[in-house]
Amino acid sequence: MHYNQLKKLLEELYLSYKHKYSSKDPVWVLHGFQDKNDAEIFGLISAAFSYGSVDQINSFISKLLVKINNKPYEFTINFQKRKDIKYLMDLYYRFNTYNDLAALFDSLRKVLIKYSSLENLFLSYYNSSDKNIIPALIGFANEINRNVNKANAGFYNYLISNPVNGSTCKRMNLFLRWMVRKDEIDLGLWNKVTPAKLIMPVDVHVARMSKKLKLAKRKSIDLKFAVELTETLKKFDPLDPVRFDFALCHSGIDSNEIFKNRIAI
Repeated sequence: MHYNQLKKLLEELYLSYKHKYSSKDPVWVLHGFQDKNDAEIFGLISAAFSYGSVDQINSFISKLLVKINNKPYEFTINFQKRKDIKYLMDLYYRFNTYNDLAALFDSLRKVLIKYSSLENLFLSYYNSSDKNIIPALIGFANEINRNVNKANAGFYNYLISNPVNGSTCKRMNLFLRWMVRKDEIDLGLWNKVTPAKLIMPVDVHVARMSKKLKLAKRKSIDLKFAVELTETLKKFDPLDPVRFDFALCHSGIDSNEIFKNRIAI
């Protein structure tokens, strides 16, 4: 597919999905928060648990939101495991248990005490001269994870991925997309980070669609694949390459007709 054809297809897909509630996704729950601190905290938690089917993810985060009385920031900043774990004890998501969730809340409480916000934590590692957000994400993930007693954490390590391990870090890049980009999908709460520095949140759907469109040559689905894909998408939008993520992902989930009419999926 030639450049102009590919650009036209990507733009069509983006336009078909750019509207609020265009497809089932955990991002929509964040639009219900009036307070930036609530959206930030619950955004990170929602992203951390964004593996598996969309229906499973949405079901879990909806249950969690009820358990914490729809007040993520207040629950987190006041969290004490001894007295508050009772609110989490029947919450399981696949192989993550309430203990992993409690470890995450406890770590985030310490982060908020030290930095006041997740944005401040990220900005403490962010340098606008860096090619992309990977160095800042390494520091961000390290800071959150160092607060956790790994011996008692179970599968907590799966929740906050770190680029140093070479994985796509799909869920952390997804969180950053939600916080940095601004349109009807993403909240754009962090205006000191430029969208051009973001990395594509590559999951199985994005990887499959990208390979179909020959947007990346690398066979292994890892961080290098995500970087390669992002660099390719910069040819179509150098200032905001990650805006195509939602459309590529949900085209795969929804078997989108625009995509099906051009390439078999």
